[in-house]
Amino acid sequence: MLHTATVFGSLSASSRAERGEKLDLGEGRGAAIWRNSHDRMRYERTDGHTFSCYLRGGDGTRRIDAGSIAGWPGALCIMPQGASSEWEITDNFEFVHLYVADDELRRLFSETFDRDARLMLLPEATFDEAPKLAEALVHLATATQDGNRLLAEQAIVAAVEQLFADPRYGGERRPVLRGGLAPVLRRRLVDHIETSLDQTITLKDLAKVGGLSEFHLQRMFRASCGVSPHDFILNRRIDRARRMLDGAEPIAQIATACGFSSQSHLTRMFKAVTGTTPSAYRRAVSG
Repeated sequence: MLHTATVFGSLSASSRAERGEKLDLGEGRGAAIWRNSHDRMRYERTDGHTFSCYLRGGDGTRRIDAGSIAGWPGALCIMPQGASSEWEITDNFEFVHLYVADDELRRLFSETFDRDARLMLLPEATFDEAPKLAEALVHLATATQDGNRLLAEQAIVAAVEQLFADPRYGGERRPVLRGGLAPVLRRRLVDHIETSLDQTITLKDLAKVGGLSEFHLQRMFRASCGVSPHDFILNRRIDRARRMLDGAEPIAQIATACGFSSQSHLTRMFKAVTGTTPSAYRRAVSG
């Protein structure tokens, strides 16, 4: 889950779209402010999901491959991985894009709602009205413009909560699942990981907790949690480090509390995941 490629989508086949402020939050998550006017363009993203909220203007923006419907300030668009769309813009407008890699969104869904990652449903949406989700994306836009990582991370969490609490976007989906972890077992494994982050956690340990072979544990864990056990544990450790960096505890002690072998190990992994170092992150959230 260490996404090394850029998380920012492209407004391909567009000569007028201008990307303004952007913020790469690591783990396949990012936000950018876009501005456009008097253009005709196609949007495609094959390696992640895009959520868009119009900040200013929009009534002169039409999706021409969906009946030429027009937008407005606060309008929400969801462009799932692999979707494409064609647009015509006849006036100035500004919007925020939130980009999330598929495995990261499934992990967030599974953790936030304590549900199997395969239950995530993300239909395409054009100019939906979802005020609470739009409000979270507006907060994300403000954080992006200010370069405030902490507020941006909080806005993404709020956006995911609002997104999947809405029945239109998977809040009520109940398909029959086969091949993954039973809900009780998934919770047992997640609880074990959370209480053992300061220790060495091996695949053998997890397999013993789950009463499964290491092979089946790894395969079933990925199916139900969206990511491998290794990436899940790393994310939880980085998340704990983020929270602790908001305080005054020495980084070396934070490294130990989060299960890293040394401060340099924490620094290396923190930067690989988030794109910044623990010390730089601490300055950003305390400033």
